[in-house]
Amino acid sequence: MSFNILEGVRQSLNYPPLQRVDPNTQQVPKNKKGAMVDKFGQAAIPAVLTGLYRFVQSDEGAEEFLTPNKTSNWVEKIFDDHKAEVVDSIATYANIPRRVAARSMNVIAKESIRMTREKLHSATPMAVKQFFHGQINTILPYLPAEVHTGEWLDYSALDDNINKMTGPVSSLVQEIGAAFSNPVSGK
Repeated sequence: MSFNILEGVRQSLNYPPLQRVDPNTQQVPKNKKGAMVDKFGQAAIPAVLTGLYRFVQSDEGAEEFLTPNKTSNWVEKIFDDHKAEVVDSIATYANIPRRVAARSMNVIAKESIRMTREKLHSATPMAVKQFFHGQINTILPYLPAEVHTGEWLDYSALDDNINKMTGPVSSLVQEIGAAFSNPVSGK
């Protein structure tokens, strides 16, 4: 199944196209027409998806992900004790009010969960883990380092410029890293 959750959520919620972060400068370039990108969508969509990726790596998180209507505040659930810092960081990056950022990030999370459940049909916790594991290298090149998502998720490699690179050597390094971080069941 070739499905890009980042692009699916972006389109479903009518955000403008996201731009890959330049691995050399760690900055989001202007879009092809020279206009600035939608900074909220650029930061929030990959940050929420990355948070979901980390959340479902535990058996409990993957099971909760699959339980309909388990929670209404996914941003709080995903980012736990760091929710305030993540929301503040994205709100500051996008220059929007914090409450607007938090509410919109929750919409992104709910849509991501809805789409994933729809694509996986009768999913198991391991299928959810594998799905997000297969998506993470598609998500990270769009995640602005300025948001510091890796800090809040206690996974500093997320903000690393290697995750933003493309090409044969970078792809090889990413594949090697992925092989060592395959999702496992805690049971």
